[in-house]
Amino acid sequence: MAATRTLFDLQGKSALIAGATGALGSAAAKALANAGVCLTIAGGNAGELARLEKEVQCAGAQVVSVPRRPATPADTDAMVAAAVSAHGRLDLVLAASGTNAVAPIVDMPVERFDLVMEANVRGSWLLCQSAGRQLLKQGDGGSVVLVSSTRGRLGLAAGYSAYCPSKAAIDLLAKTLAAEWGPSRIRVNVIAPTVFRSKLTEWMYGEDEKARSTRNAMLSRIPLGRLAEPDDLVGSVLFFFSDASRFCTGQVLYIDGGYTAC
Repeated sequence: MAATRTLFDLQGKSALIAGATGALGSAAAKALANAGVCLTIAGGNAGELARLEKEVQCAGAQVVSVPRRPATPADTDAMVAAAVSAHGRLDLVLAASGTNAVAPIVDMPVERFDLVMEANVRGSWLLCQSAGRQLLKQGDGGSVVLVSSTRGRLGLAAGYSAYCPSKAAIDLLAKTLAAEWGPSRIRVNVIAPTVFRSKLTEWMYGEDEKARSTRNAMLSRIPLGRLAEPDDLVGSVLFFFSDASRFCTGQVLYIDGGYTAC
């Protein structure tokens, strides 16, 4: 029974969250703070980052913030260095930074395609590179969680020719790194949500005709009958970060209310 109770114990672990000011990153930071995790939070919006830092500090967490996005090797190296400087080591990594640009492929400027790929794929890759070097140097394992989407598995006739391929790339990046780092006991997994409330999707939760029409179309495919909230995703992060998933790596967990089951 004692061993069962400690399966999800993360007390004292050092976690780095990139994209911490987004809906998922913020919810994860608060949940990890409540679990006793030492936090390094990174994000491009300095004001929102400072507010989040203060909030988790008030909850009693040890936290350091890095006002950067994972855009360059210098950015991700700085995030990892801040975690090690503040907390002595790095154990857990959440890559929650990303974006979308919607347009039919025939109308999408290549610059917008590149923006999505850089934010979603390149940023995750760079974070894994910098964090991986530290985890391998420490030599005692670790856990990395990448953020994909049901759109990494399913296409969408709504101008997602950049977003869907970018999320499919995240899935395969995780599987590749799971194979590469498995012998070093570094686990790499993916959470793949359907629509959840964020700045990008808030309009879908409204009551105007466009919002209701779009939402009802989505709900017709979701057996649980509702769209997601950020808090619906944090349990999966805690699972993949903890010993409860110690024999899981290279997995894509769909947090979608049954969307991919239909």
